[in-house]
Amino acid sequence: MIKITFLGTGTSQGIPVIGSDHPVSFSDDLKDKRLRSSILIEYKDFNFVIDCGPDFRQQMLKTNCRKLDAIIFTHEHADHTTGIDDVRPYFFRQGKIPIYLHERVLNSLHNRFAYIFDPKQKYPGAPDFEVNLITKENDFQILGLNITPIEAVHYKLPVLGFRLGKFAYLTDVKTISDKEMLKLNGLDALVINALRYESHPSHLNIEEALEIVNQVKPKQTFFTHISHNMGFHEEVCSNLPKSVSLAFDGLVLEVD
Repeated sequence: MIKITFLGTGTSQGIPVIGSDHPVSFSDDLKDKRLRSSILIEYKDFNFVIDCGPDFRQQMLKTNCRKLDAIIFTHEHADHTTGIDDVRPYFFRQGKIPIYLHERVLNSLHNRFAYIFDPKQKYPGAPDFEVNLITKENDFQILGLNITPIEAVHYKLPVLGFRLGKFAYLTDVKTISDKEMLKLNGLDALVINALRYESHPSHLNIEEALEIVNQVKPKQTFFTHISHNMGFHEEVCSNLPKSVSLAFDGLVLEVD
């Protein structure tokens, strides 16, 4: 059994957006408060996260996650990576933490966080990582759990989603090739981004996300990476198909 906790379900600015006068920013519904997108996966006694954004510290405190065994990165954008320094408390207790990422993402982190990744600039007290490079071509394992990378395109940038058993998580998707789509057959639960109703150059809107759902036909689908322009959580959910809903921060799923 795999337990998935949604640490954040918001787009790159989160909800509420700083200085916004959009009605969703003033909602009293906690499901309309969204940190940057990430999930925590618990398997046996092993904890790992997919993405480590700027809300990482707050997310870990909210879930009382006392042990972090690995981080998987989808891509290099700031809302998915800039919490990497806040891994330090886990590093101080546990030592090197394994990370799984594409070589391009590692190069980006090396440039942006040289004090962590460049031996010549390493800062005392910075976290240290055991680097594992991944590609769309090859599955990898964490504690015997098989993980299949799924490549999508985010504007012009290749990003990776991941399948674990009958669960798949994809964020920052605009298009997926037919070949990669085959990796999504037979899912119990699909998590995929749906930014808003209007079209966007680098993210699926709700109509495009529903088209993928109709192709893949998972038993359940949860939309994530949501903008305030999507509208109020409950109103949007009331207009979605029965097997589809918006994810929300703190939502917990259990899948085989």
